[in-house]
Amino acid sequence: PLRKISEAFKELEATVNSQTPDDLEVSSFSRACSLISPLLGCLGFAFKFAEMDYVAKVNDLVEASKSIGTLQAMVERDVAANTVKKGGSHTGNLLLVKRGIEMVKVLFEQILVTGGNSLKDPASKAYAQVFAPHHGWAIRKAVAAGMYALPTKAQLLQKLNEDEPSARIQMQSYITASAPVILYIDKLFLSRELGVDW
Repeated sequence: PLRKISEAFKELEATVNSQTPDDLEVSSFSRACSLISPLLGCLGFAFKFAEMDYVAKVNDLVEASKSIGTLQAMVERDVAANTVKKGGSHTGNLLLVKRGIEMVKVLFEQILVTGGNSLKDPASKAYAQVFAPHHGWAIRKAVAAGMYALPTKAQLLQKLNEDEPSARIQMQSYITASAPVILYIDKLFLSRELGVDW
């Protein structure tokens, strides 16, 4: 799964960095994002809510891709209909999917700089940085409790069918490729004064 994820995001990165970056297709974006779902599933109970929420939002974007070409057109459509901040809007779902991508990026960054076999620190930092500011007390408490049930790094790599050297390469590749994609989505929101903190 790691190789598939990093390759899919490299393709998105190439599109975002091309001469016409307005054309990030909903279909290729949602396909790349769907590859992350199994990874969230491997993290166990602490990220169960994130996995379920993420999968539902990605599925909505997959559905949207059948009738909407680009992410920009999708956001424009919600802006025009004044439904951006309505629950379940494609634009709202895009924001939450972006947080999932970002959480995985920070998790990989932390795994690469943290020694040892525990994922507790990397996962806690990733959650605190990306999701915690948007979650109420009860969810934060549940996640904190779930951190004790995380797999070890070795168990995670085994579930992902990876050895450490190759996993490190794929994680670094994803970190590099996902950064401009995350930035692109942020700009999409900020250029329309929608903000990204709701």
